[in-house]
Amino acid sequence: MQSIVRLILSAGLLALATISAPAADSVTVRLKWLHQAQFAGYYVAKDKGYYETAGLDVSIQPGGSDFPAVQMVAGGNEQFGVTGADQILIARSKGVPVVALAVIYRENPFVLFALKKSGITKPSEFTGKTIGLKIGGSEELVYRAVLKSVGVDKGSLREVPVKFDLTPLLTGQVDVWPGYVINEVLAAQEKGFEVNVIRPVDYGVNLYADTLFTTERMLKEKPDLVKKFVAATIRGWTDAMADAEAAARATVKFGNKLDYAHELAMMRASIPLIKAGGDAIGVSRPAEWEGLQAMLVDAGFQKAKVEVSKAFTNAELPE
Repeated sequence: MQSIVRLILSAGLLALATISAPAADSVTVRLKWLHQAQFAGYYVAKDKGYYETAGLDVSIQPGGSDFPAVQMVAGGNEQFGVTGADQILIARSKGVPVVALAVIYRENPFVLFALKKSGITKPSEFTGKTIGLKIGGSEELVYRAVLKSVGVDKGSLREVPVKFDLTPLLTGQVDVWPGYVINEVLAAQEKGFEVNVIRPVDYGVNLYADTLFTTERMLKEKPDLVKKFVAATIRGWTDAMADAEAAARATVKFGNKLDYAHELAMMRASIPLIKAGGDAIGVSRPAEWEGLQAMLVDAGFQKAKVEVSKAFTNAELPE
């Protein structure tokens, strides 16, 4: 009889705890691209229970051309997203009220690179060469700005549209390739090719890359939720930076075909880009946003200027 009473009491207490425990807020973060270590901080925050501890039930969803983060979040069904800082300004210039909460990659991972045997080490050597071009996005913006900074006329080059398959570079059909130092460069090296990397930042060209954002409506209606999500995310990124191996292990849990060695290399290559500038993770500066806007407007990517101070905030970052 005592066993039955204890069982009933235990069941009652469990039911009471379940009823009294506040329900977790369900939120979605839409990534900029497919699952990979480029987004390791979010996986670490999820894997270590930082979101759960903050009372959040977080779904981390891959992005890409079929699931553009800005449109998905602006539509109101998703709460947070990751996109390039340029897309925040372009969206706001079109009346889309998105706001950057934390700039994760303060140095852009986009680079231009060539096979080492080509001898190409700087943009001034592009003349007469075949250059791979990714048309219409921030990659083209950076590439054009690099050419302008060194005075290379695009008419002296042969530009060819490329996508993600590195074969044209590796077989010598293309001399210079546009890609990420945390991805395509690693892929070429993993295939046994030595490369020369040309970093746009060395030519005075940089624009903030992966940026966590939400909407003005979320900031107004659910400020506590936003603050909790940002704090847990930054905690995840802090851990990822401190332990690249653990970050890579967390990453591969989120993709069926991810290779641990590649994700570890990606994480290690990301660390200096995230640390760039010396500020705490996530912090961005008005002057950089203003410079980015000037570049976008000058290149015709952004048609109208916006009030930069409303496009981003550092106020949601943890102290």
